[in-house]
Amino acid sequence: MPNLTTDQAAEIDAMRAVSNKTRRPVSIGLEKILHKAFPVLDHGVIRVVDYMGDDSAIVQAARVSYGRGTKRVQEDKGLINYLLRHWHTTPFEMAEIKFHVKLPIFVARQWIRHRTASVNEYSARYSVLDKEFYIPEPENLAAQSTSNRQGRGAVLERDQAAEVLSLLRRNAEHAYEDYSAMLNDPSNPDHREDRYGLARELARMNLSLNYYTQWYWKTDLHNLMNFLRLRADAHAQYEIRAYADVMLDIMAAWVPLAHAAFLEYRMGAVQLSATAVEAVRRMIAGEAVTQADSGLTAREWQELSADLKLAALPV
Repeated sequence: MPNLTTDQAAEIDAMRAVSNKTRRPVSIGLEKILHKAFPVLDHGVIRVVDYMGDDSAIVQAARVSYGRGTKRVQEDKGLINYLLRHWHTTPFEMAEIKFHVKLPIFVARQWIRHRTASVNEYSARYSVLDKEFYIPEPENLAAQSTSNRQGRGAVLERDQAAEVLSLLRRNAEHAYEDYSAMLNDPSNPDHREDRYGLARELARMNLSLNYYTQWYWKTDLHNLMNFLRLRADAHAQYEIRAYADVMLDIMAAWVPLAHAAFLEYRMGAVQLSATAVEAVRRMIAGEAVTQADSGLTAREWQELSADLKLAALPV
């Protein structure tokens, strides 16, 4: 299995070989991939280690009923669509999921901004981090965008990309050599009695943000959808989007009705301001609307054109 050690792969195989009987509703789709490790980036991994509830849990909570809700899937689908379309949230909080994620530290720092999950991270105070660091593929190396302060512009030329990759790899290798020297672990073949033996909680600060960490991340379906709406978006940073794309597929296996509604009413939908709605109404009525008389700023006007996939609207 890519991105896993032999011991880790064996442990996951052992967990997947165990089957337990239960009286609670289960997601057949998610049961098939429970514990399965999906590779992400060059050394990353994401897998589901536990969950509670499925599509029927959403329906049951909405109706406050006993059992599994209606027997007709079409009725459940209609209710879930209604709940999501009208921004009801509590029923989606009744289903929960727990992931094990291995990810670069800089991605973790971005991910943790979603403060709606329970998180327990691997501690480099107690354990020595593995020598695993993220090196992007050349096609993901881009210059700073000139129009977006937190985005990427054109992909670097071949020679430039090769130089950047060399710098990243060299710096990460050097950082780990110094990290190991400061730790001076007796189990390390290069151990020397006259070296530092620095505390792990201090030695770790030498490592760069592209080194990998791991955590358990548990959240409910409502907050998972909020995460995916932002991080699986085409404008999200590539590295975190790579994880979100896998999680979106996992959601489809777990709660297929909610997943379909999420794509329809969140990922594929467009939110318009009251002023934008009025401008669109005028256009539908046949009026020639321009940015100058729309009430929208130039940027809002451009965004409206992009959101509705229209030809460039008249300024």
